[in-house]
Amino acid sequence: MSASAIRTHDLTKDFSVGFWRPRPYRALDSLSLEVRHGDVFGFLGPNGAGKTTTLKLLMQLVFPTSGSAEILGRPIGDIDVRRRIGYLPEHPYFYDHLTAEELLDYYGRLFRLSAADRARRIPEMLDRVGIGAERRMQLRRFSKGMLQRVGLAQALLNDPEVLFLDEPMSGLDPLGRRAVRALILELRDQGRTIFFSSHILSDAEALCSRVAILAKGRLAAAGSLTELGEFAVHGWELVVSGVPQTMLDAVRTRVRSVTAITGDRYAIDMAADGKPEQLLAELSAAGATLVSLNPLRQTLEDLFVRRVAEMGDGARSSGGPRDAAGGAR
Repeated sequence: MSASAIRTHDLTKDFSVGFWRPRPYRALDSLSLEVRHGDVFGFLGPNGAGKTTTLKLLMQLVFPTSGSAEILGRPIGDIDVRRRIGYLPEHPYFYDHLTAEELLDYYGRLFRLSAADRARRIPEMLDRVGIGAERRMQLRRFSKGMLQRVGLAQALLNDPEVLFLDEPMSGLDPLGRRAVRALILELRDQGRTIFFSSHILSDAEALCSRVAILAKGRLAAAGSLTELGEFAVHGWELVVSGVPQTMLDAVRTRVRSVTAITGDRYAIDMAADGKPEQLLAELSAAGATLVSLNPLRQTLEDLFVRRVAEMGDGARSSGGPRDAAGGAR
C-alpha cells in the first residue's frame, strides 16, 4: 500500500477566459500536497481559491494543464481506484423525479452492487444521514439540506476507502452539521481517509488532523494544527465569579486586563507565562468561583486571514498563452 492516500505534484490548471481575445486564467498553480491514510484533511480557502478545481481534477471532471496526482498509489482515473472512492460535489444535482431510495439504487447499479447488497446498503446509508420517511418522496420536494444528506449517502454507498467532500456542511442546519461532524469522526475511526474542502473554519478546527490553506490558486500553508506554530498558547483567559473588590484590585496589577462580563463575573486575561493555576488558587482562597479557564491561541481563522493576505496579488499569473483546452498555444 502506498504511504499516501492522496498525492499531488505541481498540479496546475489554466482556463481560457474571454470571447474575442481569450486569455489564460490560472485557477490552480503548482499544487503539491500529500494526504496520509486515515487523515481527516481540511482543504481550506476563500471562495474562488481553487478548492473545487482541485477536487474536479482529482475526480477527472476536468484535466490538468500540467502536473500529476495519485489516489491510493495509482494515477487519477484508474478504474480500480474509482471503485474505492466516494465523492460529494459542492452543488450536487440529482434526477429530481426519483426518490432518495431510487436514486441510491441507480448509483448502486453503477457500482455493480448486487441486489442483496443494495437492499442492505441503501436503507443503512439513508438512516446514517438522517433521511427517514422522506426517502420515498421525489427529490424535487427536498430542501437543500436534505439533498446534501442524500449526496452524503450516495458518496458512502460503495463503502469507500477515501472520501472527497466539497463543502459538505453547505445548506445544513446546526443539527445536520453536528450529525455530519459525528459521521466524519466515525469514518476516521474506521480508518477511512476524508479530504474535504471548506471555508467554514470551525469545522476544520473540530475535525482535521491536518490542513492546507489555498489562496488565489496557490498553497499558502500546510501541516497539522500543532505543526503550524501559530497555534502555540499566547495567553490564558480565566473567567471567575464572586471575586471580592479588594482581590480584583490586587489582580489588575499582575495581569493584562480584567473585564466585567455580567453580574459578578469577570474575564481575566493573563500572559502565557502567568501561571494561571497559582492565581486561581489565590482567587479560590478569597472566595471566588471558577467559571472557565481557556488557553488563548491564534485561531485557524486568524491564520487563514493572514496567510491569504500574504499571498497578495502575485498569484494567478499563468505561464504563458494557452488555448481553451488549457494546453500550450
